[in-house]
Amino acid sequence: FQLFCFHKNMKCEKYDNNNKCFLSSKQLNQFPDFNNYLIFVLTSLKSEDEPTRSLSGLILKNNVKAHYQNFPPAVADFIKRECLNNIGDPSPLIRATIGILITTIASKGELQTWPELLPQLCNLLNSEDYNTCEGSFGALQKICEDSSELLDSDALNRPLNIMIPKFLQFFKHCSPKIRSHAIACVNQFIIGRAQALMDNIDTFIESLFALAGDEDCEVRKNVCRALVMLLEVRIDRLIPHMHSIIQYMLQRTQDADENVSLEACEFWLTLAEQPICKEALSGHLVQLIPILVNGMKYSEIDIILLKGDVEEDDNVPDSEQDIKPRFHKSRTVTLQHEGGEGEEGEDIDDDEDDDDDTLSDWNLRKCSAAALDVLANVFRDDLLPHLLPLLKGLLFHPDWVIKESGILVLGAIAEGCMQGMVQYLPELIPHLIQCLCDKKALVRSIACWTLSRYAHWVVSQPPDAHLKPLMTELLKRILDGNKRVQEAACSAFATLEEEACTELVPYLSFILDTLVFAFGKYQHKNLLILYDAIGTLADSVGHHLNQPEYIQKLMPPLIQKWNELKDEDKDLFPLLECLSSVATALQSGFLPYCEPVYQRCVTLVQKTLAQAMMYSQQPDQYEAPDKDFMIVALDLLSGLAEGLGGHVDQLVARSNIMTLLFQCMQDTMPEVRQSSFALLGDLTKACFPHVKPCIAEFMPILGTNLNPEFISVCNNATWAIGEICMQMGVEMQPYVALVLPHLVEIINRPNTPKTLLENTAITIGRLGYVCPQEVAPMLQQFIRPWCTSLRNIRDNEEKDSAFRGICVMIGVNPGGVVQDFIFFCDAVASWVSPKDDLRDMFYKILHGFKDQVGEENWQQFSEQFPPILKERLSACYGV
Repeated sequence: FQLFCFHKNMKCEKYDNNNKCFLSSKQLNQFPDFNNYLIFVLTSLKSEDEPTRSLSGLILKNNVKAHYQNFPPAVADFIKRECLNNIGDPSPLIRATIGILITTIASKGELQTWPELLPQLCNLLNSEDYNTCEGSFGALQKICEDSSELLDSDALNRPLNIMIPKFLQFFKHCSPKIRSHAIACVNQFIIGRAQALMDNIDTFIESLFALAGDEDCEVRKNVCRALVMLLEVRIDRLIPHMHSIIQYMLQRTQDADENVSLEACEFWLTLAEQPICKEALSGHLVQLIPILVNGMKYSEIDIILLKGDVEEDDNVPDSEQDIKPRFHKSRTVTLQHEGGEGEEGEDIDDDEDDDDDTLSDWNLRKCSAAALDVLANVFRDDLLPHLLPLLKGLLFHPDWVIKESGILVLGAIAEGCMQGMVQYLPELIPHLIQCLCDKKALVRSIACWTLSRYAHWVVSQPPDAHLKPLMTELLKRILDGNKRVQEAACSAFATLEEEACTELVPYLSFILDTLVFAFGKYQHKNLLILYDAIGTLADSVGHHLNQPEYIQKLMPPLIQKWNELKDEDKDLFPLLECLSSVATALQSGFLPYCEPVYQRCVTLVQKTLAQAMMYSQQPDQYEAPDKDFMIVALDLLSGLAEGLGGHVDQLVARSNIMTLLFQCMQDTMPEVRQSSFALLGDLTKACFPHVKPCIAEFMPILGTNLNPEFISVCNNATWAIGEICMQMGVEMQPYVALVLPHLVEIINRPNTPKTLLENTAITIGRLGYVCPQEVAPMLQQFIRPWCTSLRNIRDNEEKDSAFRGICVMIGVNPGGVVQDFIFFCDAVASWVSPKDDLRDMFYKILHGFKDQVGEENWQQFSEQFPPILKERLSACYGV
């Protein structure tokens, strides 16, 4: 005889009287009846207390998730039947648990094989018994959340056609809980534009308006959520009522219930993205702006959660859950003339309101700040008359909570209202710098963030005016006693570094002293941000870091961390990224440290590839590797090759990196390929003799990756091909047909990102330079986009080689340029100071064309030129 016992310590175990032993849940699952007992305890064992019955249901839910396909049909049927028979249990906890169980079974593909479920639940909505109606609605809401697409599909004969009109009837129900369920069910189908909802859209909107004044906060929250989503998908239906909707949302954004006010505040964020925003909101800014500003204050609960009264906590170790996972951004090769990354959507860092990142829950404060930010970008300086009178009162307020919110407001409008704010900044920036010394940590940290938003302006002024005092105070805050302030200061300093670049060179010694001191002071989480600040410094000042005094300060603590970390430790990511920037900046100064760093990177790549191989052969035996280790290692190897140049030759000679690279270039993960091609290009520049034997194997792989669907992969492959051309010379001939058609297609594609267009143009030019006979016949197919994409880049080596290629190709196929000659003239005029022999090439082509068409035709032709172009060509080339 066996007894199933549910102990109050919440473990589910089977007690065997003979052996006096407890069995685990896994062993219990081998008894077919076990799940029958679980449903029995949940639905029928009324003598047990509710938490125990509910626990039984949750254990059953987990079993359904893991083993449902192994349940005997009789057990599955019994569970389904019991669920539907008891959905109206008097206990809200038990009803909710049964609802969760039903939706878990439904999501295991059972909606198709449980045809009576939806009709029965919909039928039970009509029950006179409140509990039955509420329990059924709770289950339906969960099903709508989990299976919204399936409910609107032919697979189930579109049950929504019946369900949506049914739900709409319950918007008028006397119970607020039922009204709330009904709106929540319909809301699941707005974003997907379910046909059944679109057919009833006017009834839906009218019903929502009728509930606008509902006394129940859950109902109001769901009404607000519906209106926010409708703004995205059916704004046409809202426009006639927009004035009253805005008035309603202004009230709700101030709702006493924060869940309602947060939901309503989303409305302003969504409206800001609509073309009608300016027109719709102009007349309401006078009411809206004070409401948003008021919402940006910390609530009492925020302050408690953020330990706002704890000033010094830098000796308290971080708990692991404080540390968010970091994502490495793979290396994208951009040309030297650009401001760096951020050209493509995938490379842009969104630092929206990371002032209180650690409270990562979205709250009214964050939503209000985000809404003000986007509205500032819509209305620009028109926002300021509504804001400035408020700001004055906030920024100098004696209550720190109000002062803090004013500083956040100032940061939120920085991007959109910059022009209008410039006249006030000479007064405001010193005030903000003073706030960096405030006795409240939350004021100090927000001041860091807001100052970083104005870093561009600070750097544009004479350094002694604001840059020097700001830098001095920020560096003090980097060593603050409060971890949150340390984090904000480090992030702000990284932004300042990006803006100031070489302006920081005179202060390098002072900066490094602070950053190195922070190494000994920081707990785990902020250490990761410190690596970023050091890497950004190296990127910003470049070779100016290569001074014995600076290397002496910086390298020992970095190498110490490097030695402490194991190969499996994810903290290697930010450290490797940091070292990659440092190696690139220090160049030969990194030589004493390069060997162990290089070897470890190769080991990381090798280990990851080996693990991936084992996983692909025996997925049940091995775990999938974290390929970020390999990506970051490849990027650091790129940094070493770029920084050390020819010095990397010995390291490559003594390793199997080329074999590993061949495997990485064929990896299924785009980011691995992206970093592989960056490394290939850097090795080609640094030590081509080691790359050359592999070219025949590498070129076909490069060709297949000229696929603009993966922008960054395609970009890096294109760049690597260009570098290989310059080393191979005429030996590129066998590979022209592999790559040229793809490159021509990319340069002619609409909406290709600027970086990719420029790299493609340079690679076509280089290919034409080394193999003009093979490339010149296609000149007419690419000359126009080629000229327009390279006219905007500064003079540099890559541009030089590309233009030589075009000149050589025009020599081979002059007819290919005739139709687009004006574009060629424009591109030539973009050069500030070409080398003498390149200038001669331009001169010959321009005069040759002029001589060929004759003086009169040339005059007519050059009349089309903009005046600047005409003057430039006349002054530089005498045409």
